[in-house]
Amino acid sequence: MRMLPAILVLATLVFTGAVQAADWKEGSTVRIATEGAYPPWNDTDASGKLVGFEIDLAADLCRRMKVTCRMIPRAWEGIIPALRAGAFDAIMSGMAITAKRRKRITYSRPFAASPHVFVVRAGGPLAGVSTEIASVTLGSLDAKEKAAIGTLRKAFAGKTIGAQADTVFVNFLKIHMADAVRIRTFKYQGDVDAALLAGRVDALLAQTSYLQPVLEKERGKLKVVGPGFTGGSLGEGIGIGIRKEDRALAEMFSRAIEAATADGTLSRLSRKWFGLDLSPKE
Repeated sequence: MRMLPAILVLATLVFTGAVQAADWKEGSTVRIATEGAYPPWNDTDASGKLVGFEIDLAADLCRRMKVTCRMIPRAWEGIIPALRAGAFDAIMSGMAITAKRRKRITYSRPFAASPHVFVVRAGGPLAGVSTEIASVTLGSLDAKEKAAIGTLRKAFAGKTIGAQADTVFVNFLKIHMADAVRIRTFKYQGDVDAALLAGRVDALLAQTSYLQPVLEKERGKLKVVGPGFTGGSLGEGIGIGIRKEDRALAEMFSRAIEAATADGTLSRLSRKWFGLDLSPKE
């Protein structure tokens, strides 16, 4: 059991966000938190070892930065407050860069981009839902994009949509569908998938990059419906979350990501883990 003074210190840090900036340079040790339960972005194998795209990418970036990195498994819920309190120095956990999160933390430049889609049971009543367009960019919706969202709202009216708690998926549902659907959240994305397969929710919203192996594993049981969504409340891509005080560390990561993009390493790792290139195109 931790001593009371340590608990009080941590509580104070969480409340104030008062963590001093470190002197980041070559030779530093960087503690990186990842959920370890969001394959293929990050996962935990049978031996308890962290594996996945972000684990491999972190190793490459840290080598380029000439720092020692230590990966720390951490539950997604509460991961940003823990970062701000100094429990670790960075987050690599499929985290979207959003305006809302930028109020609390800073980011590296994006290292991946992935659309978000709705998935339903293949034999269920929602399997026939379709829209005229294949993609929607949130933020400045045109008439066709608004119509596509309207089609989904009508089809999902009164239904239960599942999503992982504290994610951009929940934000999207609250903004665009809260008055039409019931939103049910789960601690882990895997629990959302299981709930859909068991019929406890009628649909789910998640990243295509995460869903690809799930759809392959459950071939014939699940189906993507509607367009792919990007931008707006869903963010500007996936980046590394860092305390605002540590902008120097964010810049170090950004330079390493730029180099990994330029020499093809980011694309290679993406294809290895996802089967497609998620590296952001500028």
